[in-house]
Amino acid sequence: MTPVCPFVKAARPDDNNASKKSGENSMKHQVESESKVKKEVNDSASASPKCPFGYDSQTFKIGPLSCMVCQALLFDTSKCVPCSHVFCKACVSRFKDCPLCGADIVKIEPDADLQGVVDRFIEGHARIKRSVSSDKGEEAAESKQVIYEDVSLERGSFLVQQAMRAFRAQNLESAKSRLSLCAEDIRDQLEKDGNTSELCSQLGAVLGMLGDCCRAMGDASSAVSYFEESVQFLSKLPNDDLEITHTLSVSLNKIGDLKYYDGDLQAARSYYFKSLNVRRDVVKQNSNIPSQVLDVAVSLAKVADVDRNLGDEKLATDGFQEAIDLLESLTLKSEASGLEQRRQSVLGFLRSQLPDTQEQAEPTV
Repeated sequence: MTPVCPFVKAARPDDNNASKKSGENSMKHQVESESKVKKEVNDSASASPKCPFGYDSQTFKIGPLSCMVCQALLFDTSKCVPCSHVFCKACVSRFKDCPLCGADIVKIEPDADLQGVVDRFIEGHARIKRSVSSDKGEEAAESKQVIYEDVSLERGSFLVQQAMRAFRAQNLESAKSRLSLCAEDIRDQLEKDGNTSELCSQLGAVLGMLGDCCRAMGDASSAVSYFEESVQFLSKLPNDDLEITHTLSVSLNKIGDLKYYDGDLQAARSYYFKSLNVRRDVVKQNSNIPSQVLDVAVSLAKVADVDRNLGDEKLATDGFQEAIDLLESLTLKSEASGLEQRRQSVLGFLRSQLPDTQEQAEPTV
């Protein structure tokens, strides 16, 4: 699963130009926000944001509605008997002893009441601002409007955060449930506002995460459906956003992987080739960004591997050689050690695929 929240734009490590542009936009947005806040402060009293359970924009703590195993909000809440400690069912089912106190687990019982509280908490966590005015006669005329500012993460970000925590802990049903809620919210917003770039980008990323969940659960058919829908929304967006084009190409590759493992090599090649074209178009405009060049080399390798399995050895060899030439001509800065390690790893694989260089091939890092 992609570790970047689709509701927060984050440039890739070496995307200098993109980072600069993103930084400028962020600074502009920050200045505008500060001006707006200052205006509100002048017109009203301001209340410090605070969520009683710690789910706010600045910090995150494990509260009474969280599972201590996956560190996300409880899902399918279950209680250990006899100690009564609560966890997600999928999390606690892996243990014979309570993960919190060590007591023997005699049985596990559902806790519908606590799960209801969690569900209501999630439903109410969409509030960002609330205006409160006094209704006490003369005081009302003189009192300033009270603005309760950001009390939590925006609902979409909040749900994705919880899904990512659950996914990392292999609580896949929980992750899928949170992402499904998030997708529903975005679809509702799309009906109201139309296909805006921001909403299409967010939905495309969330659908890709749902595809990751289904793939991890062994549901290849649903995974393909989610990835294809992700591609559908991401394809509507301008190709000048590097994060969007990267997500688009990754979704195409993931469909190709699923088709490949299902034995449908022609379909796999089609999706790999579409991803390759997306990445080539990006490199034409961003040839100075090493990670984009590495992405092209990886796509070339995927297409070439399928060509070999389809029996076209010459086409496969040409593809591997093109990828090798691309990476050998790539110049990396000394501080880009992570990219260099990845470059050497991909080169090692590519060289091992050429018959006349197998003995000289570098080991995969």
